[in-house]
Amino acid sequence: MLFDTLKKAEGIGLSAPQISILKRVFIIDTSPLTEQDMRIEKFEGIFVNPSIIERNTEFTIYREGCLSFPDIFEEVERPGKIRVRYQDILHNYVEEELEGIKARIFQHEFDHLNGVLFIDKIGPLRRNLLKSKLNRIKRTPGYYNT
Repeated sequence: MLFDTLKKAEGIGLSAPQISILKRVFIIDTSPLTEQDMRIEKFEGIFVNPSIIERNTEFTIYREGCLSFPDIFEEVERPGKIRVRYQDILHNYVEEELEGIKARIFQHEFDHLNGVLFIDKIGPLRRNLLKSKLNRIKRTPGYYNT
């Protein structure tokens, strides 16, 4: 269900709460990015009960968007490298270091599981400028605030 929804929306990440599934799980599929930039590694994965156990102190800035906020893209600062732990689809525990776009997407989707949105990570002035767009999205049928 998660992968079907993500592919239909042409996104690169989706957390279960975004589609009203109250589970600590998200998926990543970089396929849409690899079509635009051949330097990006194709990756598809499911992350069950994920956690971030270490964050690098070097931050990178990247323009993020979100399926919950159509047509809104903002510069977001996040650690460029993280160490994570999660269960795979077979419930095996995995611990690994992620960097680059995989680390970025993991953090974005992990934030959803904790009720944090990418717009929470931008400055108050920029968020205030987006207020009318955000209110319009909020009034849209089918919008989920996660």
